[in-house]
Amino acid sequence: MISEIIAKARVAQKLWEKTPYNERAKRLKKAAWFLGRSVDEITRVISEDNGKLPLDALATEVLPAILAMGFYIKNGRKFMRSRMIGGRSLLMFNKVSRMIFRPYGVIGIISPWNYPFAIPFSEVVMALLAGNAVILKTASATPNVGRVIERIFVEAGLTDGLFAYVEVPGKEAGPAFIAGGIDKLFFTGSTATGKELSALAAPRLLPLVLELGGADAAIIRIDADLDRAAAGLIWAGFSNAGQSCGGVQRVLVHRAVFVAFLEKLRRLTESLREGIDMGPMTTFKQKQMVQRQIDACLAKGAKIAVKSRSTENSNFLPAMILTDVPDDTPIMREEIFGPVFAVIPVNDDEEALRIANSSVYGLTGSVWSRDRQTARLLAARMNAGTVMVNDHLMSHGLAETPWGGFGDSGLGRTHGEVGFREMLKTQVVVDDFLPAVKRNLWWQPYSEKVYVGIRAIVELLTGGLLSKVKAFPSVLRIFFRYWEK
Repeated sequence: MISEIIAKARVAQKLWEKTPYNERAKRLKKAAWFLGRSVDEITRVISEDNGKLPLDALATEVLPAILAMGFYIKNGRKFMRSRMIGGRSLLMFNKVSRMIFRPYGVIGIISPWNYPFAIPFSEVVMALLAGNAVILKTASATPNVGRVIERIFVEAGLTDGLFAYVEVPGKEAGPAFIAGGIDKLFFTGSTATGKELSALAAPRLLPLVLELGGADAAIIRIDADLDRAAAGLIWAGFSNAGQSCGGVQRVLVHRAVFVAFLEKLRRLTESLREGIDMGPMTTFKQKQMVQRQIDACLAKGAKIAVKSRSTENSNFLPAMILTDVPDDTPIMREEIFGPVFAVIPVNDDEEALRIANSSVYGLTGSVWSRDRQTARLLAARMNAGTVMVNDHLMSHGLAETPWGGFGDSGLGRTHGEVGFREMLKTQVVVDDFLPAVKRNLWWQPYSEKVYVGIRAIVELLTGGLLSKVKAFPSVLRIFFRYWEK
């Protein structure tokens, strides 16, 4: 089934690739119009399918999708434009190189249940604008969101087969996409599954973009605005019931402000209202998994400093903040995909940086400080693909900003110009633009004169002043070889 869909997509893509960019953009503007007219319905479907609050669905999924659509339609042509490669050597004076970008062909996208709309939506838009066909598989836990995305792109009036939404079990999707012949795969999900897909893709050398897990750190410096930092981290840690790969998990607080900051976190956490400020976990299975990880932390000596009021019925799990957390606990070593984070006192920036960079994950991070210059310098030393100053988690909503991580957090980037280029193959065309040049210096027939001349060029490029002066006559003699028949 999947292979037949991919084969059909390949036929449609050949025609789409030849379609002028203006026409591609025009089609997607129709989808954008439909999206704009259906905001409330789409928000409702996301909320019902995923469990997140309607406000979370609107602010972190629908709004970013609308912003992304506009950004990529406006800038896609610029991102695809061929460009000259400058800086050539005088030795290659007759060569001009251009870099051009071509679509891969058929792009496979496998998206997760935690942000089931925003994550795949921008990837589909970029892929189509770049001239690719797309096969989309959303998470089995959120099928109705996948069907909404399908409706949006049907409204664009795309050629039959150019975009296809498929519903197959998660374990089957990756192998089916790879075996079926897609040209590139975008996967967002767990690190374990990402590694499995990498192994499956290796025999084909199939290119992958993997957006995987995170155990993100936030550094609270001694001069931070504690009220802003506390409010920002409560949102980053507990919105979407903590089911955000770029949410906060390890909060590293300067010891001098630790008690005051923890008290601010306590008040905010205790004020969270179930079903109003924080929604349920998407699945009961996910709730059980997070509870097991929390229990493992407590068994090793961690303490619950505060938790929100919750009935803990159904899929609801209270927001929790842990303290006295040993280094070998899950919250320090694993990704915990739920509403819990640890607060850890540190003596200075260097200790905070050491702990922040001790994780195998490197997706996002943050530094909170009134001294923005120092914060930026510290941010640049964090081992994370995106680091925010005085904010956390929200950068995924910036269409212009590349998204992706280091280490076990994945490969490649989505979003921005860098992410758009992931939808394109880079090709270089080298043009010999001087017809009067008959041969390159290094072509046959070989001779001692040719060797001495090229050796003199090396001396001219690397030697001292006297060596360069001595080499120049030999370089000049061989230079005329360009015009020898």
